[in-house]
Amino acid sequence: MDVVDVSPAKKNPRGKLIGTGQKQIIINVYKDKVTQQLENPEMPKLSYREMIIEVSKTTGIGQRTVQTTLSEYKKEGTVSSPNKKRVKMTILDKVDEFDKNAIRQKIHSFWRKREVPTVNKMLIVINEDETLPDLKRSSFHKLLKDLQFEFVKKNRNSALLEREDLISWRRGYLYKIRSYRVQNRPIYYLDETWVSAGETHSKAWVDTMVTSSRDAFLRGLTTRQKEPSGKGKRLIVLHIGSSDGFVPGGLLCFESKTNSTDYDDEMNGDTFYEWFVKTLPLLKKNDIIVMDNASYHSVKKHKIPVRSWKKQAIIDWLENKGEIVEHSTVKNDLMERVNKIKKKYDQYVIDEYAKDDNKIILRLPPYHCELNPIELAWSSVKSYVPTHNNTFKLKDVLELLKKGVDM
Repeated sequence: MDVVDVSPAKKNPRGKLIGTGQKQIIINVYKDKVTQQLENPEMPKLSYREMIIEVSKTTGIGQRTVQTTLSEYKKEGTVSSPNKKRVKMTILDKVDEFDKNAIRQKIHSFWRKREVPTVNKMLIVINEDETLPDLKRSSFHKLLKDLQFEFVKKNRNSALLEREDLISWRRGYLYKIRSYRVQNRPIYYLDETWVSAGETHSKAWVDTMVTSSRDAFLRGLTTRQKEPSGKGKRLIVLHIGSSDGFVPGGLLCFESKTNSTDYDDEMNGDTFYEWFVKTLPLLKKNDIIVMDNASYHSVKKHKIPVRSWKKQAIIDWLENKGEIVEHSTVKNDLMERVNKIKKKYDQYVIDEYAKDDNKIILRLPPYHCELNPIELAWSSVKSYVPTHNNTFKLKDVLELLKKGVDM
């Protein structure tokens, strides 16, 4: 009888994802080896770890992948294919805060004219505005939901109305800011924005009589300004100002490390707190500081339990606050105890730090950046930069930004 040489199993390349077919092979080989042990009691019993090694040798797939696949199968009863799909940017990622604010203003302009802002009317107005992105109906629905608008039936039309809690928040904010102004207390406004190295105007006067580069050369003319290849790197900017202008020494500017269109992704609580501590002495006494509800503005001083916490963690929190808790108490009752006392501990780090310096933090209602006057200042600065940007280099844009702030 001829003996045939059998080569060892071909190994799966390190780091390469395996599909459902290979995962199923792992499951089948594992089941086969388990069956062999059950049917042949004389065979040496293999531990689970030894079984993984044997399956890995047979299939040529790494031990860690084999272990992960078997764990998934035991837990879910099936195996999943690797996610190779590229994560696409949604309309919420593409539309920045300035555009969202402009869309909100357009919606409210309908009410000011005593018109009902139906979806069809709004889409026409928005898509006719060259400064705003073109939106499809489905994308517009998502954007409206993100802006906290709701559809209700009104006079047989689908109208757009804000949530009642946001309306109440806005009224409360306007009442407070009016009261502080009557008291003549200094009021400062802070906010973040971004500026790209490739910042330039989208429109310009062009000589249509120049037909080519050669034509321009022969006639001693030009072929218009050289355009950047893309937006390039960007600067994340934070500043604070009042009716007297931007506060000298209050500018924070740093280079973005990601390609995210949302500058909120770049800032964090530690960076903002460090800037806030350094900037606070530059402000007048007994002042009011207005800011939005970004997560890094609203870092809690104390973590407060929520229903997703484990029961023991809630018990530990309550006992740490001096509460006597029976460990047999159900989770719902524990959360009721938390809700009764959490008001004493529901504090923001920034608010408490400002309070120690006799300053008050006033937060804008969500999605109402139009109530923050610094947005107008940012608009002026972001208009100055593209007007004078001709190198499209980040260091030059930084200097233009500083000049725009000082104007």
